[in-house]
Amino acid sequence: MVTIKSKKEIEAMRQACKVVALTYKELERKIKPGMSTWELDQIAEKVIRENGAIPAEKGYDIGIKGVPPYPAATCISVNDEIIHGIPSKKKIIQDGDIVSVDLVALKNGFNGDAARTFLVGNVSKEARRLVEITKQAFFEGIKFAKPGYRIGDISHRIGEFVKENGYSVVREFQGHGIGRQMHEDPGIPNFGKPGKGLRLEPGMTLAIEPMVIQGREEIVELEDGWTIVTEDGSLSAHYENTILITEKEPEILTIL
Repeated sequence: MVTIKSKKEIEAMRQACKVVALTYKELERKIKPGMSTWELDQIAEKVIRENGAIPAEKGYDIGIKGVPPYPAATCISVNDEIIHGIPSKKKIIQDGDIVSVDLVALKNGFNGDAARTFLVGNVSKEARRLVEITKQAFFEGIKFAKPGYRIGDISHRIGEFVKENGYSVVREFQGHGIGRQMHEDPGIPNFGKPGKGLRLEPGMTLAIEPMVIQGREEIVELEDGWTIVTEDGSLSAHYENTILITEKEPEILTIL
């Protein structure tokens, strides 16, 4: 069921999303070669809690037997890791890495969700282009995040833009509605047919998140039950924001 948010609920969403944006601002300032992904996660959790929110990913249970609840405040995925990388004291960020961070802040009963891929140190030209195209794919998609368009219009444009630039989108994971729950209807794939799917209405809040692979689209799940990597070992990038459908242009809630 897709929920249309009231003005009061939208304001609560804005507050949760502001915490997300503030957290990324601090991570961008602090990330550097030589630090562990666990250290980065600790910085994020501190900012989230200091701003009156809860890291909603911590303890998140997907309900699959044998897969423990998610143990950290953020998902941190390095290089060929696409999503859901678990922070670790043993995983040290190196010069030239690209590091994707996905986090959700819960405040006053509502969630804000975003992802960023950071360029650490002397990153290759190829990696920089991948990260930039991934970010731009989001902005291409939300050109259609307006009343009267459909989910398929957003999905189609993201997929086509990525393909035009020589990359692949992840097909097994997608964006989603968001509000009181981290994941709500509708699902928002990063590929699709224009004119298909749910018609967009003002008051909808959506997390749109291109996940882009430098090489082939095939993916692999690691034994931890969480981390998803590229099958061919190529780089991957992730960019996400929570947006509000308005009467006119979409409002991006997770950017200050």
